[in-house]
Amino acid sequence: MPGKKRDKGQSHSTRPVRVGPPKWVKYSPEEIEAIIVELAKMGYTPSMIGIILRDQYGIPLVKSVLGVKLTKVLEKYGLLPPIPEDLLRLMQRAVNLRRHLQEHPKDYASKRGLIEIESKIRSLIKYYKRVGKLPPDFEYNPERAKVLVSQYLGRALSATEISEAIAAAQQAMEAKEESKPETSEHTATTSSESEGS
Repeated sequence: MPGKKRDKGQSHSTRPVRVGPPKWVKYSPEEIEAIIVELAKMGYTPSMIGIILRDQYGIPLVKSVLGVKLTKVLEKYGLLPPIPEDLLRLMQRAVNLRRHLQEHPKDYASKRGLIEIESKIRSLIKYYKRVGKLPPDFEYNPERAKVLVSQYLGRALSATEISEAIAAAQQAMEAKEESKPETSEHTATTSSESEGS
């Protein structure tokens, strides 16, 4: 309609305002950290870890429970990938498009798409250099991108692998829980001995 002003922006869902962790989360912050570390050691990316936590453990947002983002937890344990995941995903798209163009060199729409993606990659690299998340000498190179993508995003995640990762994380949590009572029993014994003396 003429004269009607439209607000600009991207359509998306709005996260509800929440103070503190949701009531249905039954895991302690220590247990959640243990799950995150276990999944990261198995080679899962931060976004995949977030999806597993949401779908299998009922943890909608790590920050609401731990007070810090998932990437900060990975950084604390030295498990954060050296290249930010959004940049890696763009590189993955560029690598796939280059592979497609080798087979279909006259696909001009894909050529334009590749130019646009690589422009985004270079802009993002500039930004990450400025904020110190990438070294100053880091440069985008298609061959190097192929190596980085295969190194960090190379393997596809099957349902079996996800269930194995979840089982391993649960075992790690159970082992941690079993070690807790022993510590408390030892403390109780020590305190009783001190009272007797």
